[in-house]
Amino acid sequence: MYLIHLFLPLYDNDQQPLPKSLFSEVRDGLIHKFGGLTAHSRAPVDGLWQEDGSHAVRDDLVIYEVMTPELDRAWWTEYRESLETRFRQEHILIRAQQVELL
Repeated sequence: MYLIHLFLPLYDNDQQPLPKSLFSEVRDGLIHKFGGLTAHSRAPVDGLWQEDGSHAVRDDLVIYEVMTPELDRAWWTEYRESLETRFRQEHILIRAQQVELL
C-alpha cells in the first residue's frame, strides 16, 4: 500500500490567492479515482526552502493524502505536470511512501 502526499500551494508564484474551486476540483477528482482523501487544510502548513542559498522562500500549503495499492508512476508524473499548470507553479511536490496497514 502507498500513501501519496500532494503539497498544494495556496498562492501562485505572483502571490495571488488561488481559487477555492481549484482545490475542490482536485479533491473531488482524487476522491473519485482513489475512493477517499484526507485533507490537511484547517491551518495552512508552512513550506520553507532555500532558493539561492541566501534566504528562505516560504509557501502556505494544504496537503492532500490518498492511499493506493499500486504506485502508477507514469500517471502521477502526468498528474503532477497538470497540477503545475493549473496552480501556475514551477514545481509541485508529490511524494509516495510505502506503508503497512496494521
